Amino acid sequence: MSLQLEIDRRRTFAIISHPDAGKTTLTEKLLLFGGAIREAGAVKSNKIRKGATSDFMEIERQRGISVATSVMGFEYNEVKINILDTPGHKDFAEDTYRTLTAVDSVIVVIDVAKGVEEQTEKLVAVCRMRKIPIIVFINKLDREGLDAFELLDEIEQKLGIKVHPLSWPIGMGKTLQGVYNLFERKLFFFADTDKYRAEKPIEITGFDEETFIPFIGERAAKALLADYELVHGVYPEFSVESYQAAEVSPVFFGSALNNFGVKELLDCFIQIAPKPQPKQAEERLVRPEEEAFSGFVFKIHANMDPNHRDRIAFVKVVSGMFERNTNYMHTGTGKTFKFSSPTAFMASKKSVIDEAFAGDIVGLHDTGNFKIGDTISSGEKIHFRGLPSFSPEFFRYIENGDPMKSKQLAKGVDQLMDEGVAQLFTKNSNGRKIIGTVGPLQFDVIEYRLKHEYNATARYEQLPVYKACWVTGSDADMKDLKHKKQAYMAVDKHGRDVFIADSQYALQMAQSNYPKVDFRFTSEL
Repeated sequence: MSLQLEIDRRRTFAIISHPDAGKTTLTEKLLLFGGAIREAGAVKSNKIRKGATSDFMEIERQRGISVATSVMGFEYNEVKINILDTPGHKDFAEDTYRTLTAVDSVIVVIDVAKGVEEQTEKLVAVCRMRKIPIIVFINKLDREGLDAFELLDEIEQKLGIKVHPLSWPIGMGKTLQGVYNLFERKLFFFADTDKYRAEKPIEITGFDEETFIPFIGERAAKALLADYELVHGVYPEFSVESYQAAEVSPVFFGSALNNFGVKELLDCFIQIAPKPQPKQAEERLVRPEEEAFSGFVFKIHANMDPNHRDRIAFVKVVSGMFERNTNYMHTGTGKTFKFSSPTAFMASKKSVIDEAFAGDIVGLHDTGNFKIGDTISSGEKIHFRGLPSFSPEFFRYIENGDPMKSKQLAKGVDQLMDEGVAQLFTKNSNGRKIIGTVGPLQFDVIEYRLKHEYNATARYEQLPVYKACWVTGSDADMKDLKHKKQAYMAVDKHGRDVFIADSQYALQMAQSNYPKVDFRFTSEL
């Protein structure tokens, strides 16, 4: 198969949502319909011990939430699909923001009963800023929820996007019977006999009461016909071009847990979702169909297999074809590397691959040569930027809880900070280590992983900090700042200067006294 054909058949997307909207369950069912797994795991069910495929870390299984982005690839109808299942919890939003730099589209999951929630608004705002095409999946129709038209209005108002329903629910809660596919003009009726296995839908063509009544009853048939007329009166004809230009967002209704509407979403997605897109580097626009390979590291994960202490750099292939055992250049350092066992993913399960194409996610075994934001190429000196690192909101000193395990703690902290789960600062005045996070739950995750993956005991000490920001300026200004504000100065893991203010007043005074110093609250890697 030619390079162009391989690229054209790839779809790389992220699934995002507010916590507990059913994002990971939807991921499971997409994998199920795609044939990647035989049986879906109930994410929070005590009745089924099988965990969700995408939640592969032990702490995720225990808490029933996603705390790290998972990558899953599979083939469906001759299309190569790469799913990135992201954390929904706001404490892990930074991982999600970086993941959005590596996808060509997103599916936003919304709980039909709760509507648009806070974290969904923030994530969609990032998608709009990056002009990422959005598909909306309104989930949990097996429960009572908001009226479909009211929910569509709320999505448009709160998320600032134009919507167009491509499927429509038949009933809700106990009366839910199926969905009508407006895109293909077909009714799919599901028999709910085993909600953990995909059911083959009953496909009905035609659009009149006589056709529908034997399957869904007279009342439901009349309601569907009335809603259909209203949908076509309110929403203009759907255009694939407007969706791919991020101007209109298709909407699907369903229940991921009960398999309602998931196959329709997947079938439509592979038809309309964008193929790999060009990406702007500092030097030029890089197109996926170029023969020369290029890619960037958007995620690092330590100990995907705790038994082997492996460290994996996740690389999004931007252009060309990546090949095993081929020399590639780290464009930041100029060093050349050859990768003997590049991997494809099914969450924590890895398989060695010989090649990958633009749009794919490749895992590279790394001994510490790469960090988030690094670019790899066939030899051209290009640099992809735009992976954000945010100023933390919560801070704690980290101390060694076991003097006999100091090396394990140092190694664990070093590797976990490389993942971008938190920021590590070292104070200039006393050399003490500070961990900063965007949410307090991250401290629990770090402590848990240090104990179970590195056999190290961490002890935290509260630290009253208002804000940390990266500072840059002339040599003279920085020397003066470091001298007079030594108690507030630190360096991050990459040696960059950081000002750590204990109050809003202290920060304002520093900014006033040093107008030529740039105080930044985000840092692009």
